[in-house]
Amino acid sequence: MAKYTRLTGTQDILPEEQRYWEHFRQTVAQVALDYGFDRIDLPIFEMTELFARGVGENTDIVEKEMYSFQDKGDRDITLRPEFTAGVVRAYIENGLHVQPKPVKLYSIGPAFRYERPQAGRYRQLHQYNAEIIGESGPMADLEIMLMAWDIYARLDFQGLAFQLNATGCPACRPTYIETLAAHYRARQDALCDDCLRRLEQNPLRLLDCKREACQGHIAAAPKITAHLCAECDAHFAELRGFLDDLGRPYTLNHTLVRGLDYYTKTVFEVWAEGIGAQSAVCGGGRYDGLIELIGGPATPAVGFAAGIERAVLVMKEQDVEVPALPTPPVYIAYLGDACRQYAVRLLVHLREAGLGAQIAMGGSLRSQLRHANKRDARFALIIGEDEMAADVVMVRDLHAGDQETVAQDALIATLRSRLDA
Repeated sequence: MAKYTRLTGTQDILPEEQRYWEHFRQTVAQVALDYGFDRIDLPIFEMTELFARGVGENTDIVEKEMYSFQDKGDRDITLRPEFTAGVVRAYIENGLHVQPKPVKLYSIGPAFRYERPQAGRYRQLHQYNAEIIGESGPMADLEIMLMAWDIYARLDFQGLAFQLNATGCPACRPTYIETLAAHYRARQDALCDDCLRRLEQNPLRLLDCKREACQGHIAAAPKITAHLCAECDAHFAELRGFLDDLGRPYTLNHTLVRGLDYYTKTVFEVWAEGIGAQSAVCGGGRYDGLIELIGGPATPAVGFAAGIERAVLVMKEQDVEVPALPTPPVYIAYLGDACRQYAVRLLVHLREAGLGAQIAMGGSLRSQLRHANKRDARFALIIGEDEMAADVVMVRDLHAGDQETVAQDALIATLRSRLDA
């Protein structure tokens, strides 16, 4: 038994799992490149006030889930629970707001939320985020949604579809919230404790309750799409028109509000088959007021976040073909200590020439060749005293099963030729 074990809600991503993670990273990096997004890397921790203001003081994330502490300078610090607030802080602080609009950014890395672990959800999670900053029209919403869609399409996910809703803006949302609150106050005696709290603090989140006893209240609740102002209604209609024209399937989900206070107008999720009731693989929306709230100039923006753990889970459940990670093509085996130094010099020579190579650390020739096969090497270079004396190397092709003796001064060219064939 191990003396120490990993903490609840964390995971060890073992070598055999890495191919799924690397496949996701390479896919999203290529999609970002194709869509014209630039990468931005952010600190893992920020001032707590950034998330309290940006995410919303009455959200579950801020109230229940943040990892917050005081550092040695008595500053209130929080491990990031999400990326967007940090991206906006960096956008303002580093003068990115003076760049030509829109500014298109993506980021990838760990985030931290103290919540109940379940399939595809951890307390240390990993996210991919994309943001379009500086464009208010529904073309930006469409672009961010298509980017999210294309990531999962390129990963060969099946059953892709959007869940879509509009959450209004400061001009029309307050009236809707009053109507929604009135609906729930009439049912106050039947509400769960979380809904009672949300009724007073953040009524829009009432639609996000997952308790079975509250689903009837949600189904009977007024729909925000019937209360949109003319601008929000036109924005939402134009976005749906784009999706209809492109044939992208979507469902109008009037209960979709997402868990963050900064959303305005569009909110969406991408759903895929293969993970039971938890079908969402990513989600996002528009946050036109966030940059101004954090201290920058009034600037529209839209973005999404994708959990890598959830993507890996779906890849496995849908049997997505994931390429193996690359391995060094050459493995050097040798007979006895007398050939070891010669083998080490050959190892360095190959690496300096740009050929990936590993070397046996000892053992019999048979065990060395078993290790070469286990490491999926293409070639085993076998060196005995006869080869060393003649300045040659026996090259065994572990895939084809043949072998030949090659002079050392021709070895690099021979290996390259066979690798390129």
